[in-house]
Amino acid sequence: MTRMSMAARISLLAACAVGFAVAVSSLAAYVTLRDQLHDRLDTSLLERASKASDTDIVKEATVRNIPSSLLGAADLRIFLVYADGGVYPNADWLGPVTAEERSVAEGSVGQTLRTVNRDGIEYRTATVRAGDGTALMFVQSAEPIERTLDRMALVLLFVGGGGIVAAALIGLAVARSALMPVRRLSAAAEHIARTEELAPIPVTGDDELASLATSFNKMLEALRASRDRQRRLVADAGHELRTPLTSLRTNLELLAQADRQGGMPVHQRDEILRDVTGQVEELSTLVGDLVELARDEPLARTPEPLDLADIVARAVDRVRRRAPGATFDVHTEPWWVLGEPQILERAVTNLLDNAAKWGPLGGTIFVRLASGALTVADQGPGIASEDLPMIFERFYRADDARTMPGSGLGLSIVRQAAERHGGTIAVANRPQGGVAFTFTVPGHADDRVEVSPSGDPRSLSGSL
Repeated sequence: MTRMSMAARISLLAACAVGFAVAVSSLAAYVTLRDQLHDRLDTSLLERASKASDTDIVKEATVRNIPSSLLGAADLRIFLVYADGGVYPNADWLGPVTAEERSVAEGSVGQTLRTVNRDGIEYRTATVRAGDGTALMFVQSAEPIERTLDRMALVLLFVGGGGIVAAALIGLAVARSALMPVRRLSAAAEHIARTEELAPIPVTGDDELASLATSFNKMLEALRASRDRQRRLVADAGHELRTPLTSLRTNLELLAQADRQGGMPVHQRDEILRDVTGQVEELSTLVGDLVELARDEPLARTPEPLDLADIVARAVDRVRRRAPGATFDVHTEPWWVLGEPQILERAVTNLLDNAAKWGPLGGTIFVRLASGALTVADQGPGIASEDLPMIFERFYRADDARTMPGSGLGLSIVRQAAERHGGTIAVANRPQGGVAFTFTVPGHADDRVEVSPSGDPRSLSGSL
C-alpha cells in the first residue's frame, strides 16, 4: 500500500468497500431467497398432504392409483408410514423412518418435516397423520430450488464483480480529479526546490484542498519574508560591524603613527588602548548577539546577582565616548536583579545608542532607574504611530531609518533581554518631543538574594 499512489489507494479502498457491501447484500439476498423457497416448498407439501389425508382413498391398496391431479402435482412420491416403522410402497428407496414420523402415525405428533438425500439429490418430506396407526408422507425433490439458487448466485457474482470493477474505475477517476490540487501543490513544491522561486499557486474552490493550498501560499509568503530579512541582515550587519571595525582600525593606525613619530603621552596612549579594548569587546558582543539572534534558542548562561545601576553606569560611559556631543542626565537607584550582565549591558547600551542616534546634536538623554524601571528618553523627532508596534521586531526598520547606520537588531535584542529576565519593554512618544523607552526587570532594592537547593541563586522577587 505504501508503494502505491494515492489515487490507486483510493481506488482500491473504494473497490474494497463496494466489494464488501456487495458481498454482504448478495449473501443476505441469497440466504433470504433460499429460506423463502424452502419454506414455500415445505408449506406446499404440508398443505397437499393434509388435504390428501382427509380423503378415503388413502389406503394401501389404492395408493398406487391416486391421481396426481388430486394431490396438486405430478412430481410427488407418496408413502404410507405405519406406527411400527413400516413403509408402503418402496421402503428401500425411502429408507428407515424416523422416530418422529412413527410418532405422527401413532398420533402423538401432528406433522413433521425432514430432508432426504438420494443419489446426490435432496428431497423434502412432509408427514401428516392419515388415520389410526397410519401417516401419509409426501416427498418432493428440492433440485429446482437449488438450480434457481445457483442461477441467482451466478447473477449476483457477475453483477457484484461488475459493480466492484465499476467502483474501482469511478474511484480512480474521482481520486485523480480530487487530487489535482495536490498534484499542483506537489509540482509547485518541486519547482520551488529546483528554482527557489517562491511564486504562489492558484487556489480554486473552498474545500479542504483549497485550504491546504492557501496555507501553502502563506508558508511561501513567510519564506519569502524570511529570505528578505536574511538578505537585509547580511547587508545591514555589515554596517553594524563596520562602525567598531573602522574605529578600531583608526585607533591602531593612530598608535602606529605616534610610535613612528616618537610616541605620545602615556595618558593619551592609555586612553586609546582603553578605547581599543572597549571596541574589541563591543565587536565581540555584537557578533555574539548576531549569532544568538540567528539561533532558535538563546545560549545558556549562568545568571548572577548584580546591581542594574552599575550596568547602567558602564553603558552610559561607553555611549558617552561614542556620542561626545550628547549630554547625559543620569539618575539611578540601586536595583539588584538575578541576571546575565552581558545581555543586560548590551540591552541598556542599545537603548542609549538609539537615543544618541535620534537625539539632536547637543541634546540631552535622560536616564532614570527607579524601582526596577529603567527609562531612557531623548529629544528626537519621535516615532510614527504606525511604526510603534513594529520597532521591536527583528530586522524591522522604519522608512526614515533606512538611510542611517544600523541593522534593525538593536531593539529586538532589548526585547529579547527583557523577556529572558522576566521583564518588559515599552515605548511611547513624549508630549514634549522625543521617545521614552521603559525597560523593567524584576528584582529588589537591596542585595539580598537566596540560593535554591540546587545551588542556583534566586531573586527574592521570583526566579527567572
